[in-house]
Amino acid sequence: MTNAQATDTYPGELADVPGWFPPLDQMLFTWFLERQQKQGMSGDLLELGVYMGKSAILLGHHLQGGEKFTVCDLFEGDAPDEANKAESTKSYASLTQQAFERNYLSFHDTLPTVIAAPSSVVSEKVAPDSCRFVHVDASHLYEHVYGDIGAAQDILLPEGIVVLDDFRSEHTPGVSVAAWEAVLNRGLRPVCLSTQKLYGTWGDPEPLQEELLDMLRQRTDVGLSVQEAAGHRLVRARSRGMKPPPFPPSRHYTAPVPASAPAAGVTESRAARPARPAPPGPAGSPRTCCPPWSPGPYGGHARSGPDPGVS
Repeated sequence: MTNAQATDTYPGELADVPGWFPPLDQMLFTWFLERQQKQGMSGDLLELGVYMGKSAILLGHHLQGGEKFTVCDLFEGDAPDEANKAESTKSYASLTQQAFERNYLSFHDTLPTVIAAPSSVVSEKVAPDSCRFVHVDASHLYEHVYGDIGAAQDILLPEGIVVLDDFRSEHTPGVSVAAWEAVLNRGLRPVCLSTQKLYGTWGDPEPLQEELLDMLRQRTDVGLSVQEAAGHRLVRARSRGMKPPPFPPSRHYTAPVPASAPAAGVTESRAARPARPAPPGPAGSPRTCCPPWSPGPYGGHARSGPDPGVS
């Protein structure tokens, strides 16, 4: 995330909610969450850093009975340190809890549990081994991301999924260092890399990767490559003109009014027009047809009929 975006209207569709949530990641979120549901996996959902609620709205759509959804963000609160304060002021000055809640409630009947505080408090608010899916999209500063990844590891179920946003963006080197450090030194196993996010688990990634590869290879709107690095299989996906997956509209959605078809006008063809009546001849004599020009007395042409240029 780089530049703040403001919203002061109720969204009609998910695309109307400001935020950085590309179609590829919308599709991957949906696939991972639906796979968990199909396998009978239950567990809570957690998002660190919500901005205007775009990804939270999608996550909330996959909440199952008996599960809890928690979101954590500073909103208008005080940052825990000067570096985080500068980051928030630069990139999220327009973010308010009211804007997030307005957007979320446009698609859902109830709010998730909202923690308006630094992400460092989440371990105190969310029980260990309770979540099946955690999205980390809060501060981009290394120290904060390091702590968020540690919290996610404690909070996730053994086969749960963690998603690290901005792990490869040029303006977020702190996230890159913390993400790959977790892979190399903290037991995180990559499942998939999108253009923007790293999907990982502290469980066994191979069954997930095999199913994911089968799905991705059937799509024509995904570029796919598989590489090996430091003992990890890295599945890389990129969009090829992908459209967002279907998502229910909000309660404020208004279907576009189809444009009225223009009334069918009657176009009279030249061939269908009646012939223009010829000018009358001398009174009492019928008009005879003759060539419009005949030789004149001086070898030229004398007019013998109406001027073709005059009607």
